[in-house]
Amino acid sequence: MDRRAVGGSGLRVSTIGLGTADWGTVIDGDIAAAQLASFVDAGGTLVDTAAHYGQGRAQRTLAELIDDVVPRDRLVISASAGWRPAPAAAADNSRAALLSGLDATLAELGTDHVDLWSVAGPDPTIEDEEVASALEIAVRSGRARYVGIRDHAGWQLATAVGHAESIAGRPVAAQTRYSLLDRRAEAELLPAADHHRVGVLAVSPLAAGVLTGKYRKGIPADSRGADPTAGLSVQPYLTRFGSNVVEAVATAADGLGTSPLAVALAWVRDRPGVSSVIVGPRDIGQLTGILAADDVSLPAAITAALDDVSR
Repeated sequence: MDRRAVGGSGLRVSTIGLGTADWGTVIDGDIAAAQLASFVDAGGTLVDTAAHYGQGRAQRTLAELIDDVVPRDRLVISASAGWRPAPAAAADNSRAALLSGLDATLAELGTDHVDLWSVAGPDPTIEDEEVASALEIAVRSGRARYVGIRDHAGWQLATAVGHAESIAGRPVAAQTRYSLLDRRAEAELLPAADHHRVGVLAVSPLAAGVLTGKYRKGIPADSRGADPTAGLSVQPYLTRFGSNVVEAVATAADGLGTSPLAVALAWVRDRPGVSSVIVGPRDIGQLTGILAADDVSLPAAITAALDDVSR
């Protein structure tokens, strides 16, 4: 698996990142261990986690695998702080909350630093200077090697860069949803990231699995879409527009002799400014298909056709 620089920084990550949002819930420790081992064996390095993932169990699950399954120095760990889980479900970007969240993550992971630490979302109640100071402290104290943002708009990214006290606290990464079924980031965030040399980490590149084609003939009983809670992330993509895009992806896959998953993933992976695509497979079989897709490159004509149908 190739590795890319994150924006203009010295941080390098694998082109595919392993998400842990379901670790500790849908994915138990044994499956997580198998996923992590296979991912690293394939050349993967970027592992994305957060305190609220897996109903608060994901970081603990990852901690149990570090060194026992994969050495810490083979991982690029991305984490975040600032998001209060349900029932509050809101941002708290006060310096106290951000740094306390970082310390709690380090303690739970059993490590002295994370490689990338991000502010989980915007908080209009906190001054930008206060957030910037927390990012600065995180890097200067050695608790984070690099910092970034998640789920911010383009103007918020520009503001975060502008308020950085020094290069140490300057965001180098912007994590956002981006797929053939969700190209909203192209309107503002991607141009801002390009201008400020910030790398994009694309989340949900398969649109909650819809772009794999599994929902073309209905909702399989064992799929994410059949789950009353997880299915909420699938429903927005099950539209006429979504169906048209999925059919175009399937047609391209047939022509290339590969899978719809590979086509959809390659499209996002190779978009300008994207440093890595973060996937959240639910079992080892899904991960195997994702890792195999890393070898697929789309011809320019197919890329253009997919651009057109998904615009």
